[in-house]
Amino acid sequence: MKADIDIAREAKLELIRDVAKKLDIGEEELDLYGKYKAKLTDDLWERVKNNPDGKLILVTAINPTPAGEGKTTTTVGLGQAMDKIGKKAVIALREPSLGPCFGLKGGAAGGGYAQVVPMDELNLHFTGDFHAITSANNLLAAMLDNHIQQGNALHIDTKQIVWKRCVDMNDRVLRNITVGLGRKADGVTREDHFIITVASEIMAILCLAENMQDLKVRLGRIIVAYTYDGKPVTASELNAVGAMAALLKDAIRPNLIQTLEHTPAIVHGGPFANIAHGCNSLRATRMALKLADYTITEAGFGADLGAEKFLDIKCRIGGLTPDAVVLVATVRALKYNGGVPKERLSEENLDALKKGIVNLEKHMENIAKYGLPCIVTLNQFVSDTEAELSFVREFCEQRGCEFVLSQVWEQGGTGGIALAEKVVKMTEEKESDFHYLYDDKLSLRQKMETIAKEIYGAGEVLVDAEAKKQLARLEELGFGNLPVCMAKNQYSLSDDKSVLGRPENFPIHIREVYVSAGAGFVVAITGTIMTMPGLPKVPAAERIDVEDGGEITGLF
Repeated sequence: MKADIDIAREAKLELIRDVAKKLDIGEEELDLYGKYKAKLTDDLWERVKNNPDGKLILVTAINPTPAGEGKTTTTVGLGQAMDKIGKKAVIALREPSLGPCFGLKGGAAGGGYAQVVPMDELNLHFTGDFHAITSANNLLAAMLDNHIQQGNALHIDTKQIVWKRCVDMNDRVLRNITVGLGRKADGVTREDHFIITVASEIMAILCLAENMQDLKVRLGRIIVAYTYDGKPVTASELNAVGAMAALLKDAIRPNLIQTLEHTPAIVHGGPFANIAHGCNSLRATRMALKLADYTITEAGFGADLGAEKFLDIKCRIGGLTPDAVVLVATVRALKYNGGVPKERLSEENLDALKKGIVNLEKHMENIAKYGLPCIVTLNQFVSDTEAELSFVREFCEQRGCEFVLSQVWEQGGTGGIALAEKVVKMTEEKESDFHYLYDDKLSLRQKMETIAKEIYGAGEVLVDAEAKKQLARLEELGFGNLPVCMAKNQYSLSDDKSVLGRPENFPIHIREVYVSAGAGFVVAITGTIMTMPGLPKVPAAERIDVEDGGEITGLF
């Protein structure tokens, strides 16, 4: 089959104002970014905010492998299939980060005949949201250092600065740097750090803020440093909130684009799920729920990360109640979890499938802990054999879980009709009994242990000495009631990415804990996870180019 970018380039796009009409959005309620992209206006929200909510469907997956699972592809294909069976649907996705686009993963717009378009613009600068977030983050960093240089009236301890600069690119040499070198006028010399933009608290705040007023309140709560007396210093005390909000005034508004089959897609925000909370913006999801009968959304990486954070953080903060979960897997990825090397995944291997399917089983069990109806869908490959497909089907059905095959990569919406029909039937026949995994009243340590033991399958949580001090400080400062965002590698249920399948009774190591006070959660860094990724030996950037006519090549 053709490459994703070739399929996307050959597609005949509808004008975005015509796509908007499918959701009863008028042209005056759009701010156009060319012919095929638009920002949704606040006037639109004011008009629809009292509409009843449609059904909310979360698409998640098993732990990702090099074999691929097709979570975004399934999300897009399910939305297209909903259209084909006569349901008013909208897809709600995150924006791709430039880091993985030029690094290891490539683009993040779905695949095959289940893509959102314009694919190249979405994967690159899109509507500039990430650039605005980067600018707001680094403005706060500049104002912090300037305050210290200009006399340090807030008595900031330069050894206790916690605010980091950011850039939306994988650049490992920026993880640990020294700033302020040179003359006295060049600033105070100190150690500093960069994180990737999608891990910035500004990204999390943008994705959880209800409106501009709430955005400014949250920005003001950001803790940038501590004083010599150990008191937190906030962005509000640096008088940075107004300027940061000005940079974010357009970025806070959701974006509307379309799929290859012209299904509306609201794409907004993009926190990573391995180092942040992994969901598109609350504003985008709420808007989608008011505009359509079915909102199909996804959460990043496997269900141990994205789904857990969607359910325990985003739904808790935003008051959302999902109606069903679609759990995506592939035969190839399950065999990989069973020990088959990448180059032999096309061969039938029922023994490896039996070994690897325990990863899927764990995620099925985890979704059930939230009281949510679940459908397992296999993203089908041409190399899958009937024996393998039958084994997975029987495995799911024996455990009381719905199962359906998906062929959306090859067939677009047509290949997802069976899945769409099953989702509709499930939401009509089964009530969601949604509840959170843990109570707000638990201590931060107890919340971490609950996630690690219940979701990951860990036996114990080992907290480093420095992290223990950080935990005690956060509890003392009154942040103990916040939910916890676990930063963990995506490849394994454990904090060791090489351990596949379903490990049990392993230790989870917490090396650092800090609060994102504006976003409203506490972050726990596990294992060797990095908030600034690096490029692989052969980055995707080496394949990307632009032709004389302006067409981008090499994205996939």
